[in-house]
Amino acid sequence: MADNINNKENNHEEASPLLDQPKSQPTTPPDNPEFLIGWTADGLPLGHGSVVGQPMGRAPWNSSICACLGQNDHFCSSDLEVCLLGSVAPCVLYGSNVERLGSTPGTFANHCLPYSGLYVIGNSCFGWNCLAPWFSYPSRTAIRRRFNLEGSCEALNRSCGCCGSILEVEAQREQCESACDLATHVFCHVCALCQEGRELRRRLPHPGFNAQPVLFMIPPPEQTMGREA
Repeated sequence: MADNINNKENNHEEASPLLDQPKSQPTTPPDNPEFLIGWTADGLPLGHGSVVGQPMGRAPWNSSICACLGQNDHFCSSDLEVCLLGSVAPCVLYGSNVERLGSTPGTFANHCLPYSGLYVIGNSCFGWNCLAPWFSYPSRTAIRRRFNLEGSCEALNRSCGCCGSILEVEAQREQCESACDLATHVFCHVCALCQEGRELRRRLPHPGFNAQPVLFMIPPPEQTMGREA
């Protein structure tokens, strides 16, 4: 009896149309280049139709380094604030930029205080702010790499066609761009801080605005039951 029941169950399973479905074969994308979309080493998507290993073209900054008063858009008041901070208190602007770039509260003091010390020493001993740019220029490099922005060498190559041979090799291009970031902070320090502040405020919210929302429990209103007359 048990053998007959097992044979019936096996016949029922073999006859079931759900078990006779063919196994799906794994599909492989075609070799068309437009399907070869990946990611760069910095986590940026490759452009549509580009070749794997070649990232998208780098975008220019939202504002030039000489546009200290900002642009006539909805960030106009923020640009004026950046210009005022850069002129009066560059240490505060630098600390705010690094805090916004890192997106972690509490990093303001860790960068503002060392910058202030170097600022005071440079102006006291050498008569100008020559030490703080060496401490602050890596923030410009970090902004340029994070948002895939073009550097000074690429801007010169785009405008006048020079520095083309340096841009062909990625390692040489990055070394040249880092040196240009340092030179920009040394010779145009306040303008560089203001440009970085305008760029960050258009791209990233302040980390203080990313706090978890607080839920308030509101008790229901007092209910009174009507009494019968």
